Order: sequence, then structure tokens, then C-alpha cells
Amino acid sequence: MAWNEPGGNNRDPWGGGGRDQGPPDLDEIIRKLSDKLGGLFGGKSGGGGRPGITAGVGGIWLIVAIIIIGWILSGIYIVDEGKRGVVLRFGGYTDTTLPGPHWRLPFPFESHDIVNVEERRAAEIGYRSGERAAHSRPEEALMLTQDENIVDIRLAVQYQIGDPRDFLFNVADPEATLRQVVESATRETIGKSTMDFVLTEGRSEVVADIKALSQKILDRYGTGLVLTNVNLQDAQPPEEVQDAFADAIKAREDEQRLKNEAETYANEVIPRARGQSARRLQESQAYKGQVVARAEGDASRFEQLLPEYRKAPGVTRERLYLEALEQVLSTTSKVLVDVPGGNPLLYLPLDKLIKPRESGRDSTPAPPESTPAPSPGEDSSLQSRDTSRSRVAR
Repeated sequence: MAWNEPGGNNRDPWGGGGRDQGPPDLDEIIRKLSDKLGGLFGGKSGGGGRPGITAGVGGIWLIVAIIIIGWILSGIYIVDEGKRGVVLRFGGYTDTTLPGPHWRLPFPFESHDIVNVEERRAAEIGYRSGERAAHSRPEEALMLTQDENIVDIRLAVQYQIGDPRDFLFNVADPEATLRQVVESATRETIGKSTMDFVLTEGRSEVVADIKALSQKILDRYGTGLVLTNVNLQDAQPPEEVQDAFADAIKAREDEQRLKNEAETYANEVIPRARGQSARRLQESQAYKGQVVARAEGDASRFEQLLPEYRKAPGVTRERLYLEALEQVLSTTSKVLVDVPGGNPLLYLPLDKLIKPRESGRDSTPAPPESTPAPSPGEDSSLQSRDTSRSRVAR
């Protein structure tokens, strides 16, 4: 039957056989704990002797010593490569440690922070990149130029921590400070430039000015940040005028393209014209020399013939006449036959006979020599010469 039923003698299973139990004896608990510690650390457990208590106190001191050693060892920390350790004593800066193992005073006297000085961090000005597309921030992107135009500027900035102490203690939020500094420097640089300069040939110069001015301000604030790169992601007019501005850019590009094509054509035509001009000048010089030499030769020949002509006018005149006819008739295939009393029906294939001889002759005839006309008072023997003389072109 159950212990609390009638007839069960009210035997409580937790009460030690039904006897009334009072509160536990504190001395008994301490004695038992001392006995257990003494047995654990080599002491003798006994019935109330003093050696057990002494052994328990020694064990407690050993535990305290272990705790103290662990507390001291908790000040050991390791700084990885590319990082710096900043030691703080009661929250104030004490030292900056290099990579490797180090020790500091344990908590709560000193603490340390690990700062990655080689990690390249990024900040976006004028937009925020999301998972699918970049979202514009007009309050950061729209800026006024010197010629009172508005441009949409988007920058991507990369930076590193140069001085861990300044990064941790000089400004409350270094990254927000960096974003505001770059935006301010960008507005100042854009405000000193025209819209065409920013959108076309001045992009690299604008980026260099923004980087230099931003770094100067960051150093003055003592942020401990170093700008490594500033990229101009996009620079364009506002959406309301983008179509008109695109047409203007296209017209400017067409103008530049036509100029380049014209320069290419000029570079092709001008050297060719200069070459032709030089060639014609050389040909004219050569022709001049040829004509002058021929004229001088004719004059020299005439001067040589003149004394012979004076000695024998008739013979010289006849020889000149025959040579002139030979030069004229040597280029023709016609043969004149004039024989007194001959048969006019006489046919000889003289053209067939002449062709082999003409083929070996120079096709370029020499210029005809000037033949002085006979004067009426000269010897009339030449005029009465037999007209039956025939000349077959050789």
C-alpha cells in the first residue's frame, strides 16, 4: 500500500524511515567536503582530526594558483601576417604590435584589437550595388559644374588602413567619414570643371584631382585611411536630357570621324601627288637635256657640213637630199619606180622583200635633218639630172 494511506505507518521514502528530519548540519557538510579534498590531494580523511582540514586548505591554494596562472596566460595573443595589434590599457592606447606572438597584461588591465591593414575595402559614392543592379543615389550623384550644368557622377573608391591607432581613436566612424570626404572633394572638383570636360577628355584628370584632394582631407582629419584607387564608374547628364546629350555626343563623334577620314585621304593623296610632281620634274629635266644635246649635235653637224658645202655645193646638196629621202622613205612600205620607157604594169613584191629588212631596223626614226634649199643661182646640173634615178628604200 502507499506510504500515506491509512495503516502505512506514515513511512516517507525521502524521510529516512519516517523519522522527522531537521535542516542539514553546516559543519557536517564542511567536514565532508574537506575529507573529499584531502583524499583528492593526498590528505587523510579522518574523523575530526586537524590534518584533513590542512590538506583541504592546500588544495584550495593550488586551485587558486592554477587560476592565477591561467589568468596570466590569457594575456598571450597572436597577430597574423598583414595585421596589426593595438594594445589598450584601461581603454587608452598603449602600443601597436607587429605580426607574431605577444603578451599583454590580462583583463581588466589591458586588452587588444586586431586590425587588418592589408585588406582592401570599398566604398561607393552616388550609387549602391545590389544583388541584381546598382541603385542610384541622386542626393550623392547629382553635382553642379562650372558652366551651371548638372552631371550624374558615380565613383568606386578602394582604401586601406594606414595607421591602426588613428583608425580606432581619432574618428568615431572612419568609413562614413571617408564617404563624406570623397563626396565633398568630388563636388569641389566638378564645380571647377565644365560639363564637356568632365564627360569627355577630362575624366582621368578629374579622378586624379578627386583622389589627391580626398587624401589630403583624410590626413588632416587623422582617419588613418589611405586611398588606393578611385574609379569613375559613370559620368552622364541627368535622365531628362540624356537623349539630347547622346545626339550631341554622336554628332561630335561623327565630326571627329570625318576629320580622321579627311586626314587619312590627305596623307594618301599628298605623297602621291608629290611623287608624281617629282617624277614629272625629272622627266622634264631629262627631256630638256635630250633636246639641248640634239640641238647642239645638229649645230655641230651643220658647222662641220658648211665648209664641205662651200668646197663642193652641188655634191654636198645632192648627198643631203638623198639622205633626207632615205630617212623619210625608210618608214614607209611604198616603193616608187620611175623608169623611162618602162612598163607601168611591172609588179614586184617589193613590200615582201622590204619587210625582213625593216624588222631589223630601229623602229624609232631619227629626227629629220634640216636640208638647205638650193638657190636659183646654183649649178643647174642637178636640175637637169636624169629623172630616171630610182631609190629603193633600204
